[in-house]
Amino acid sequence: MSVDPVLSQIDDDLLPATERLKELLRIPSISTDPAYKNDCETAADWLVADLASIGFTAEKRATTGHPMVVAHGGEGGPHVLFYGHYDVQPVDPLDLWDRDPFDPVLEDTEKGQVIRGRGTSDDKGQLMTFVEACRAWTAVHGKLPFRITIFFEGEEESGSPSLIPFMKENAEELKADVALICDTGLFDSDTPAITTMLRGLLGEEIIVTGPDKDLHSGMYGGAAMNPIRVLSNIIASLHDENGRVTVPGFYEGVDELDPAVKAQWEALGFDAKGFLGAVDLSHPAGEQDRSALEMIWSRPTCEVNGITGGYTGDGFKTVLPSQARAKISFRLVGKQDPHAIRENFRAYVRAMLPPDCKVAFLSHGAAPASVMALDNPAFERARGALSDEWPREAAYVGSGGSIPIAGYFKTILDMDALLIGFGLDDDAIHSPNEKYDLRSFHKGTRSWARVLAALNTSA
Repeated sequence: MSVDPVLSQIDDDLLPATERLKELLRIPSISTDPAYKNDCETAADWLVADLASIGFTAEKRATTGHPMVVAHGGEGGPHVLFYGHYDVQPVDPLDLWDRDPFDPVLEDTEKGQVIRGRGTSDDKGQLMTFVEACRAWTAVHGKLPFRITIFFEGEEESGSPSLIPFMKENAEELKADVALICDTGLFDSDTPAITTMLRGLLGEEIIVTGPDKDLHSGMYGGAAMNPIRVLSNIIASLHDENGRVTVPGFYEGVDELDPAVKAQWEALGFDAKGFLGAVDLSHPAGEQDRSALEMIWSRPTCEVNGITGGYTGDGFKTVLPSQARAKISFRLVGKQDPHAIRENFRAYVRAMLPPDCKVAFLSHGAAPASVMALDNPAFERARGALSDEWPREAAYVGSGGSIPIAGYFKTILDMDALLIGFGLDDDAIHSPNEKYDLRSFHKGTRSWARVLAALNTSA
């Protein structure tokens, strides 16, 4: 089955495809707010009906939260599972939007046309690139190229509380040869990317307590231990002079970057000075023997996300506080064990406590990194297909963020995931005036058609 007529069909169908996307975007499927529960149901129903219209056997599946959408189509050849999420972020602050977030519109900009509205890039626009590729394939050839399972979630933006139980209960049905995820981005507007590394995340909150109440700093200062001073010493000690994290055992499981992947990264021409300059910075602050891309994509971090203690209101109050708090996050890579790091970190902090101080910890989640196995032939086939569609050759890239679903596909369903997305850094996901370039939507759809053709080992 040739892909060329499928690509032509996608080109001819761009306007109707954009209108279909706008229909889905008009549904305010905000998963975090109970007021929008019915809208999440409506979005799931819309997707079920749309998938059924192109030949999938599609169902809305109930969970303890918002429903999942599961659909099956095609036969023979390999079996792939495609994942996306139909829920969106809240729109606050509403007054910063230039128009109604759920009244999507095509808008002309200096860089070309964009689709403006909540969910355009994260993730409805991305999700629909794959659906539209399947629609075009079926329209041209009368069937899909091989077995495809669709798996759409409605709680990704609210922590995915139903996801793991659902995947475990339906593992046999969902398991495929490889998973496809469209919730990432291009490296730049002309360079497609397959994300093969996702950092894990460990969140810890430290609460250091000294005196049993806030004290007058004139009466007690000098004699009484100040918890802010203790906490400041702990925080200052977490990195050495070269930017390395000092928690014992922290780098266990951190592998060196594959030379071939490192060469790809170097060929991308990443402008570290421009990247930092855009936020009024100039010097990479991490491990000084690493490039900025390595710092973001393949090296672990320890960052202080917030500090509180004492009087922080207007004016001045000479108080010696009873408590000081800090929220600290660790981005993890490779085979780092978040639970071992948590224990080592807590032991490290306890060892730094002076007399008269005690510490308590609050956990804010722990998830390992995800590293894809590039020896799976699907990766090179997909990379070749993407390279055929875009001006520049596709690259394997890392991601500084975390997408837990990719790890769950490995740990629960024992399959690798191809993370291919078409978003751009300026899409303003989670922010007012979110957009998705029409070019990303169009070429993203064409890209998936090419990827399906490349994965069709039965052709």
